Amino acid sequence: MSGITVQRVLGSDDRQGVIDIIEQVFQKEKNWISSAHSQIPEDLDADQPFSWFIARVNGRPAGVLRLLYDPPLNLPEAYHVTFVPGIDADFLRQQGRYVEIGRFMIPWEFRRNHRIALRLMRAATEEVVSRDYTHFITDVFENEQHSPLNFHTRVLGFEVIGRHLFGDLNCGCTRIILTLDILKLYSRVKDSRSRIYSELTAGMHSLLEYKKRKLQTDIPKS
Repeated sequence: MSGITVQRVLGSDDRQGVIDIIEQVFQKEKNWISSAHSQIPEDLDADQPFSWFIARVNGRPAGVLRLLYDPPLNLPEAYHVTFVPGIDADFLRQQGRYVEIGRFMIPWEFRRNHRIALRLMRAATEEVVSRDYTHFITDVFENEQHSPLNFHTRVLGFEVIGRHLFGDLNCGCTRIILTLDILKLYSRVKDSRSRIYSELTAGMHSLLEYKKRKLQTDIPKS
């Protein structure tokens, strides 16, 4: 069985691994960006409003995920955003604290190994829950050849809340906006025997149960 490791990117070696993956996937394969180096800053101090994670298989860079904490929920008008009825930026703010998942990519030679994506999501979930964030938000491309839309919605439980036509990547596909209530998902799958959910939540049950109890205690009594 391939040895998969995931760690937060803090040093130059990890940063170069991230650049190599971005160059392979977003620059050369997809042609969505002109420079891979500009995607990840040189300053990766823990106090920055983002975290990067890199997955490796037997030591080889095999996946990347970026987290952005407290992202702006009001997207630029130029993006042509439309939300599903009943949802807007104010509604989202009332639901909890958000972290944006972005630059989530796996090179083609590793894409059949779904455990890489699950391990990256596990690391991301542990990071945001420990910091008292409650929701993920992300964009995925609709009808793009390797779109993770089905993986996000059917496997991870993300919900579609809107779409927009334009963004910061050079791609003509519509962007689908997705959100995930982390503790809601955990409550639904914690007793599941699915290997997928076991992989996703391994080692985090105590943390998630604690956050769930804390959230219930913090809800005002009517």
